[in-house]
Amino acid sequence: MLSIPILVTTLVYTGIGLVIFIGGFWLWDKISPVDMWGEICREKNVALAIFTGSIAISVAMIIAAAIHG
Repeated sequence: MLSIPILVTTLVYTGIGLVIFIGGFWLWDKISPVDMWGEICREKNVALAIFTGSIAISVAMIIAAAIHG
């Protein structure tokens, strides 16, 4: 049964996870030596797109594991 406290807690953890994910991904983008979005969008660099996707999935898994306990 879904109650209001469970829903609120779920939304809070979702918000915290999204903030951490966006912050971590933004930080990785800033410290990388290449213009990641320029390479992916303008140059059609598929290898960098796959690598960026794997970084996003890895960061999301780490955050999910930390929140889950």
